Amino acid sequence: MAEAAAGAQRTEAATQGRSARVRQWFERAGSDGHERHTLALIGKSTLAAAVSWVIAHDVMAAQSPAFAPFSAVLIMQVTVYQSLVQALRYVGAVAVGVGLQGVLGLLAGPHLLTFVLVTLAALAIGRWRPLGSQGSQVATAAFFAFSTYVAAGSESQGWSQLGQIIVLVLIGCGIGVVVNTLVLPPLRYRSAEYGIHTLAHSLCDLVGDMYPALREGKPDRERTRHWRQRASHLAPIVQQAQSSVHTAWESTLYNPRRLRRRHRHRTSFDGYQAVVDALERVSYQVASLTRSLDQWHDADAGSDHADFARAYGDFLASLAHIAELLSQVDEDRLHDQAQQLCEAATEAQRCRGRLEDEARDSSLPLSDPAQPYGILMAEATRLTDEFQHTCDVLQHGVDAARAAPDTPAAGSGHG
Repeated sequence: MAEAAAGAQRTEAATQGRSARVRQWFERAGSDGHERHTLALIGKSTLAAAVSWVIAHDVMAAQSPAFAPFSAVLIMQVTVYQSLVQALRYVGAVAVGVGLQGVLGLLAGPHLLTFVLVTLAALAIGRWRPLGSQGSQVATAAFFAFSTYVAAGSESQGWSQLGQIIVLVLIGCGIGVVVNTLVLPPLRYRSAEYGIHTLAHSLCDLVGDMYPALREGKPDRERTRHWRQRASHLAPIVQQAQSSVHTAWESTLYNPRRLRRRHRHRTSFDGYQAVVDALERVSYQVASLTRSLDQWHDADAGSDHADFARAYGDFLASLAHIAELLSQVDEDRLHDQAQQLCEAATEAQRCRGRLEDEARDSSLPLSDPAQPYGILMAEATRLTDEFQHTCDVLQHGVDAARAAPDTPAAGSGHG
């Protein structure tokens, strides 16, 4: 009886949880987040497809009106710039595919040999790098063009319908670009911050797990191996952060929203790009650090091990604090945050100085390449320099904002 009641309770809770998640998703769609961008993209794609269908079906009475709405939806991208690029590539791919069928069909006629030749040529041309992801559309357009050409009542009618396909694609792409440009054009300023947040938070979590263990003494092999594995997973997070900054910059290209007064000067992402580049180098240094710590087990034990590990733990704690501050970077609060970051970087320099004093006063073999101590000291220097550079970049943005109030502090803005 109790088991049945428990099972019913779990089922009911699951149902409520699903509806709650759906309700929360739509609530989040009211803010400037992923959900809102998703709904906007769906709505704009529907509008572009509907307008394209009306023009192709009702106004032109085209034989294959679906080409227009299909093209409009296909080139609806997350940025106006990408919509333009993909539209040009798609129109080029379709024109090549239809042109292949027109030329080979005229020379060889609507036969199986013609289809084979068209397929071979379309697949080969589709690998041309300038066409990018639209290369496969060369063969697709060629197949549709072949079927249209074969079904035509006469040669002149076949040529007319082939030309109509290209016109429909141009109409669909044009409407798609216009809708994406004029109706809620995507402006992803904040994605640059989100990328930095994710990467800095991952670094903070990893370093934050390392320094308490080092303060307690020499960490065990299982723990250092786990750190090394986690460090190896930072690479895709770095790529995601780089992509976020690139998307934020790309969203300003040909975007009419950036001409508004609040966005007019918010078109440079050099500051955020420099921060992500510095954090990328930090992630490499952290990965090297975890490898050195994982090799520590092969080092000779001595009385100075615990003191060195404790001092190194204090040093890493100062870096974890900087990473935590970077994971909360917000352009609206960057003036105060930049000052906190500079103070944290100064404290990290002091911790590294104490670590160097501890190492010099010990009997550790710092110059022995077979021991990890010298490498750990070199990693400490590089990590401190990279974090200091990151803080300096943000502080420079704040100073630039004071000199020109309309210029954003971090070289970025938000929509």
